Amino acid sequence: MKKFSIFLSLLLTITMIFPLSTFADPGEGNLDGGGGDLEDGVGGYVWSPGNDGVRVTVVKDGTPVATPIDFSNKKPGVDYHFGRNSKMSYRSGGLSLSVGGYACEKPGQSMPTVISTSSGGVNIEAIKKYWCSEYAVKMVANEIGMNYDVLINGEYKIVVEPIAYLTYAGNRMAMTATEAALYDQMVNGNLRSNMGNLTHKNLPLAIFLEYSDLGYPAWSGTRTGFVSNEEIKSALGIGIVWFTEPPAEPPELGLETFDYEYRVDTEVITSVMVSGGQSDPDNETTVTFNILGTTYTVGNVYYPDGDGQLVWVRWRTPQEEQTLQIPVSVSGPGAPAKGTINVKIVDLDKNPPPNPVADDRNDSFSPASVPAKEQVTSNTWGVWVPWWQEFWVWIPNWVKVSGSCDSSCSSSCTSSHWEWEDHGWWEDQGWWEFDWEDYQASLTASMQILIDEKNPTATGRTMKSGYGVNQEVTSSVSTNMWSAVTELQNAVSYFPEFRYETYWRLLDRMGGGAFEFKENHYSTFKRRTHFTPIWYPDGSYTVYTWAIDCWTPAGMLSMNLSDNVTIQGNLWADWHIAPLFPS
Repeated sequence: MKKFSIFLSLLLTITMIFPLSTFADPGEGNLDGGGGDLEDGVGGYVWSPGNDGVRVTVVKDGTPVATPIDFSNKKPGVDYHFGRNSKMSYRSGGLSLSVGGYACEKPGQSMPTVISTSSGGVNIEAIKKYWCSEYAVKMVANEIGMNYDVLINGEYKIVVEPIAYLTYAGNRMAMTATEAALYDQMVNGNLRSNMGNLTHKNLPLAIFLEYSDLGYPAWSGTRTGFVSNEEIKSALGIGIVWFTEPPAEPPELGLETFDYEYRVDTEVITSVMVSGGQSDPDNETTVTFNILGTTYTVGNVYYPDGDGQLVWVRWRTPQEEQTLQIPVSVSGPGAPAKGTINVKIVDLDKNPPPNPVADDRNDSFSPASVPAKEQVTSNTWGVWVPWWQEFWVWIPNWVKVSGSCDSSCSSSCTSSHWEWEDHGWWEDQGWWEFDWEDYQASLTASMQILIDEKNPTATGRTMKSGYGVNQEVTSSVSTNMWSAVTELQNAVSYFPEFRYETYWRLLDRMGGGAFEFKENHYSTFKRRTHFTPIWYPDGSYTVYTWAIDCWTPAGMLSMNLSDNVTIQGNLWADWHIAPLFPS
């Protein structure tokens, strides 16, 4: 059975329970509200307890589907009114005063009082039970000529507004809380001045939303004091009946940030993980990054309920070392979330080795193992892709139409008959499904240590210490999402004479994923070379290179590389000193 839920608000209660034993109660409701003492008025400005009612409007997707119906336990004599318009109708239009002709229905079962008075409040449970009852909903369906089962199929809502029947300046009038606020503006505050306890306190505070819906917020202001015209128009004097379970509180959006260390002047990918309630094209998530004064907005972020999605932005780091914070904000299907990414940007081109000289010594040297820094040669990530699953449903719409007597009627039949015809329609009540698309990136790289061409005595891959070596690094990246992947952008070489610490060389980017030593300003010929120390002992001379800064949404790809040459002797062996004899 469908469940009915009502979100009205009324605060003050009385001990007497309103009898509704004849009603079925298939649902439950949330009610909240307020009000206070109320003077009945004097002279030509009068309101008496019990002179109240409700205006009921059936809506679909926030739009009325029928003319609102006014209900009251009394048949109020009304001279002036503003027609039967819902609160939603006044979003774009003003009041139109009407004289006479006011229509109001009297329920077979009396309604609970909705406006508090100085002698007593209202019964929250009674109002809840009444408007959540099968009786009341069938009454509404019958008045607007709508099939009851259609009304409760979950597509429709009932908007309930309190009405006061009052005497203003000697004229008997009917007005909802919203109409009272608009009318008070028309008469320059005279209504509030004379009848504010009713029109600007107990009437608007009789009913308001506990949960935001139909573009109206939940009310969190005063429950016993006066309210302004703007507060009334924007939030008060409205309740809503749902024919499904009450909407749950919106889930909080999850935001997971990561801290990064980048190199200067490098193209990078910065990612966050976003999660929460379902994000689809009807209600999507948007992520905003603020980086060095530039705002990057990433939209069309989708994921199923309870799942998440990596969201990233591609940008270039500045040319100077610095630390910075990247504020990130997320909006979408849930409470907004904010976070901060901490970033450290470093310059690796600040510690090149000193110039080796011929009398260098290091008698205490001992070799160190070749290091191995973090190495990640492949990453995978994915993107949720929504698609619409159609589901066509026939929506019945039974309309009562008149029919003439026919052969099936008795011979004494002389009157017309009423018949029901289904004027329904097909409606796509489908939903969003999601497919997961996998993406990947992988890095390959190699390096080669070469004996410098200016070395006159090298043989194959054997050389004397004191001469220079060159280096070549090649790399390639493969991926099926190039927009989210960078090339390998940096390579840093460390040397055995420094135990792979203290000093290093940041290689030059040569294009196409290739790297070489920078030009050595200690080289006579400005060669891209690194000079081995003359004291380096015989044996393997191994250069270690960390290839880095191939960025993906799932992090950085990097590789450990090494290569070696053999040291045998030193360059002093190539020097020959002899006396110069005269010819």
